[in-house]
This record gives sequence, C-alpha cells and structure tokens, in this order.
Amino acid sequence: MAQAPSAKLQSIDRMLNPRSVAVVGATERPQYGGRFLRSVLASQDKLRVYPINPRYQDVLGMKCYPRLTDLPETPDLVGVIVPAEAVMPVLEDCAKIKVPSAIVISAGFSERGDTAHQQQQAKLKEFAAQSGVRVCGPNCLGVANIRTGVWASSSAPYTDLKPGPIALVSHSGATAFGPLMTRAADMGVGYSHIISTGNEADLESSDFIDYLLDDPDVKVIACFIEGFKDGRKFIAAAKKALDVGKAIVLLKVGRSETGAKAAMSHTAALTGSDAVHDAVFKQYGVLRVDDYDDLIQASNLLAYAPAPSKVGVAVVSHSGGVSSLIADHLGLNGLSLPPLTRTAEEGINKILNGFGWASNPADITGYANRPELDAIMRLLEQEPEAGAVVVATAGRASQAQQVIKLRDESSKPIIFMTTGGEETEEGLAQLRQAHIPLFDSPRRMAGAMGGFFTYHRRRKLWRQAKAAVKSSKGVVAPDFKSGPHFLTEHASKTLLAHWGVPSTREIRASNADEAVNAAKTLGYPVALKLESEHILHKTEAGVVRLGLQNANQVKQAYAEIVAYGIKFAPNSKGSPVLVQEMVNGGVEVIVGLSQDSHFGPVLLVGLGGIFVEVFKDTAMRVCPITENDAREMLEEIRGAKLLKGFRGKPPADIDALIKVMLALSHLSQDLAARRPELDINPLVVLPKGQGVKAVDARINLHE
Repeated sequence: MAQAPSAKLQSIDRMLNPRSVAVVGATERPQYGGRFLRSVLASQDKLRVYPINPRYQDVLGMKCYPRLTDLPETPDLVGVIVPAEAVMPVLEDCAKIKVPSAIVISAGFSERGDTAHQQQQAKLKEFAAQSGVRVCGPNCLGVANIRTGVWASSSAPYTDLKPGPIALVSHSGATAFGPLMTRAADMGVGYSHIISTGNEADLESSDFIDYLLDDPDVKVIACFIEGFKDGRKFIAAAKKALDVGKAIVLLKVGRSETGAKAAMSHTAALTGSDAVHDAVFKQYGVLRVDDYDDLIQASNLLAYAPAPSKVGVAVVSHSGGVSSLIADHLGLNGLSLPPLTRTAEEGINKILNGFGWASNPADITGYANRPELDAIMRLLEQEPEAGAVVVATAGRASQAQQVIKLRDESSKPIIFMTTGGEETEEGLAQLRQAHIPLFDSPRRMAGAMGGFFTYHRRRKLWRQAKAAVKSSKGVVAPDFKSGPHFLTEHASKTLLAHWGVPSTREIRASNADEAVNAAKTLGYPVALKLESEHILHKTEAGVVRLGLQNANQVKQAYAEIVAYGIKFAPNSKGSPVLVQEMVNGGVEVIVGLSQDSHFGPVLLVGLGGIFVEVFKDTAMRVCPITENDAREMLEEIRGAKLLKGFRGKPPADIDALIKVMLALSHLSQDLAARRPELDINPLVVLPKGQGVKAVDARINLHE
C-alpha cells in the first residue's frame, strides 16, 4: 500500500497546483510584484487571484486587499514580493490563516554574504520549519506548471514552450527562465515544470526532486545546481529515482578544490569536494553534464529513448568523415561500434552496388537521400549487438519520414544527428515533433549517449544489488577519550582489528635492547618506526628504517630515529618505537575514509605507498558501499592492472582487498558519532589467497 505524502510534499503539491494565489506586493508597475501578478492572471480561468498591497484599493481592475488576513479564503499559495525586512511579517500572516505554501521572490538574504543577512535567512528557515508554511526561495523567480499553464513566477509565461515529460529544477531563476527555457523551446523540448529554488532557506532542490519522482508524467528531472544544503537528502532522492526508473540529469557549477583539510590524512587531501560530487553522481546513476545544451538534449534522450538491450551502437551516414568523427567521440565516451554481421554487410553492399562502404560506421554516400536508406537502416537496426542506431545526415523531410517510421516500428533507440542547414528545417521540425532525439554535434551526441547507456547500466546494477548493502553487525570498539583524538599507528591497527582488518605483526619497544629482542621474536628483516602522536607523516620526519637485517642495524636505527624524532617534534621525546615485520611480494594500495561536509563518510582506494599524492590514481564512493561498488572502484583506478597480475607477477588477492573496503564502510557507520577519518597506507595486497596486511595506519576521531 502506497504511503500518504508527507506534509512537506502536500505543501509542494499546493504550490505547483494551486487553485488560489495571493500576491503580496502586487502592483501595476513593471516590477517583480507586477510581473508576478500578471503571470498568475494569465491563468485566471484556472485560479482565484488576490492582489495584496495596503497602498492600493484596486490593481488591474481587481479589488486589492491590505493584508492576507483580510482575504475571504486561505489561498493555496502566496507570492511574497516585498522588501526583505517585510518578509517575516507576511509569513507570520501566512501562518495565522494556515497558508500551506509561499514563494519568496524578495532578495536581500544570505546571498549578500554578511552575517546580518544570513541571520535574517536563518530566522526564515526556522519559522518555515515550525509554522508549516513551506517556502520556496527567497531570492528566486518562482515556479511554473507548464502542463496546467499556471505561472507563479516573476517571469512572464513563455508560449513557445510546450508541455513535456522533463521537469526542470534550478537554483538560478534567471538561468531556468532564461537560456534553459528558451533553448528548450527552440529545440522542441518540453517541460512539465520549471522550479527556481533560489537561496533554499526552507525547501531544497532535493525536496522538489522527491515530489516530482512521484509524478507519473515526469520521466526525467533536469537540474541546474550550485550546491547541496543537505547531500544525504539528495542521495535519498537519487536512490528513489533509481527505484522508480527516472533519470536525474544535472548541471553542477563549482568545479573547484575544497577548503583546507586536516594535514594528517592523505585521503582528506585527495577527496576534494567536486571529486566527491562526481563519485556520488556515478554511484547513484546521476548524469552530470557541462552546459545548457547538454542538459536539455541529454534529458530529452533519456525521456524518449527506450532502454538499450545491448551496449553497441550502429552508425550510418552519407559521409565517411562524419562517421569517423562520431565513432571517435562514441569511443571516448566508452561506447563500442560492433562489426557488422555477414548478413548486414552483404545486404548493405548489395544496395550500395560498389559505392560507399558497408561497415560500422556505414558510409552510404548518396544513398542517404534515396528510398534505399530505409532498407540500410533496418539492416543496422537488426544487428544483434547494436543497442542503438545513429543516423547522421542532413535531415531533409524524406529522411525524417524514414527515420520516424523506423523508430515507430523498432524497440531500440533511434537517434538523429543533423549535418544540414536551412534546407532541412521542415525535416528537423518533423523529427522534433515526433520526439526523435536530435543533435547537431558529434561531441554532444556522444556525451549524451554515453550518459544514457551508463544510466541504464547503473539502474540495472542497482536493482540487482539493492539488497546487497550489508549492514555491520554493530561492532563495539574500545571507547577512546572524548574530544578530537589522533590515534598512533599501533592504536589505529588495534582499532581496525575489531572490523577484521589484518595488520603487520609488531612489538613496541622503549629502548634499543627491547627493539633487538622484538626483532629476534619477529624474525629478520624488520622495520623500525617511531610512534608519536606529534608526527603525522613518519617518512617526512625521517623516523622510519626498513629492511634491517641484524641486531647492530636495529640498535643504530633505533638511535637515529629517536634523535630525528626529537629534532622534528620535541614533544615526541619518550615515544615508543614499533618493531615490525617486513611485508614483501604484494601490491601497495591506499584505503581511507574522509568526512565530506555534504555527503558524510567517503571511502577512497588507489595506488598506495609514497606515490599516492603524486599519481592520485584513486576512486571513491560515499558510505555505505556494496561489494559491486568496491569492484567498480578497483576497475576505475589505472593501477588495477597491477592487482590483476602484471609482467609475470601473480594476481593479487582482490577479494581480501574488497573485504577491507567493506569493513571500512561498516566502521564509518558504527563510529558515525566520532566521524572517523583514516588512512591505511600502504595496505599490501598479497598474491591471491594470501590476504592483505595493513603496514601503516592512522585514524582521527572527532568530537
């Protein structure tokens, strides 16, 4: 039985499907209040509209009310277009008459960047949460329901934009009601809704995505995002999107490094904010794009093309050069062009009669303008390894009709890339009207197709692996002292052992003689390391000695690293020395956890040892992860070939490595209150069947 929508979703429903709208700040002048009023009045046959402004008795021939509390009914939606300092009194009136939703167009809040305006927005946020008046904005342009024709926006209704199955959610109102609207109309792409969220003091983009995922007529959600207030809320929405089979296509600005991170963690330094966003999008099937047209065209492809049954693409064009360029871009986006079967090759060659080239891509020269194009396309469509067909030619009316007919009779995606000019306007209009995904750039088409195939693959894996997220058994580890706490290497390994992470055999020594005895117990060769809370990176401090073969070397190494330690960090005086077994014959990797301010714990894996920050050959996912996530991460790193066996070396114990990755994912959940950050670097992955060993580790537990 379906759950009833939450009060929040009910408020969003009233906002997007209002029967009555009040406009506070209504005016006849061409300002934001006047534009908002005229927008809602354009749908007056569907709405009861109430102008509110104590300065006027009537506006545009309508009775104008002094306050919301003077209205004859409680409106579904209130548009607030008043100076920033007057917004809270208006919202208080909304609460008095139990208004469910409000759009605050007014600016002058946190976007100003100073403390006073940020505090003003914080009051709005707190009031919305307590009062039940759910707020879109402030500093937005409002919303539009294109299907019903209701524009609760300071942007005028745009009649060239037609209804469609794509919902647009944007932080920026000027972007949503500007290029993303006009470009979509020019391309024949329709929206169901346009929603500008502004500063998101209350309702966030993720809240609107959550609502739209329940709309049966919305197939794709296109987003223009500047940042997430609550990353975990977005992840929940992305998971829901995978569950219900609706793609999220996202243009996110801000590809920059994060602020300073704690120097103790390689992992923290490697998991920059934008890299974490990319990992989240990849993990949960969100297609990230780079510009307006990519957003619109990729969304259109996902909205209208059926899921591909195979990963191959068949391409046909009148031009060998166009075909080759398309093939290049498809390859760069991870897509393959499978060779033709004998049936297709012979069939196309028979039609071409010595002209062109029967291959994939197929160069059919002038036959692209003949009735034979239909038979050639059908031979390619019937190829068993082709999951989609790309037709790249001018797009004249006769070609458009053939392509539309093929699409109507096929279960595969049929995609068109135009190479024509003005003479193709009639044919391209037919393709748009028939909702054939249409492109004019090989790069843009290949990028959209790469995302299209990736999304459908991700959703298939999601459905298979959804039940495979294994929760930890709730390991109870020793309770370390409260407050921020850096664990030394030995203490870190002891903690990791509670989650089954194997470490090197090692003994702590407080003088040279104890170190020699420890080396005899462990067996030569050994390593010596100074263990100090005050030295974060031991190699930089010169307090590590490796491959010691006898007692004299151990004594000399002990004296050297103690001296170097005191010189590097005087507070390290009296710190013990770890005598540790040497581990040889494996592949060094780094496995770590960091804490992202938006998304929580992030797991990282990559090429380890001293080169981790040089090569930055890493992959990451947010926790918790599945076994499938772990395997995908290992496939992403370039050093993966070392784990599979390279130049005669045996394959490494990948299964044991994956167990460690899952163990750290569980640790991140079990110790969530302490927000653990850690590095295991290196973790030596031994030959298959021999397991792994943590050679060095460092953990930071927060308050």
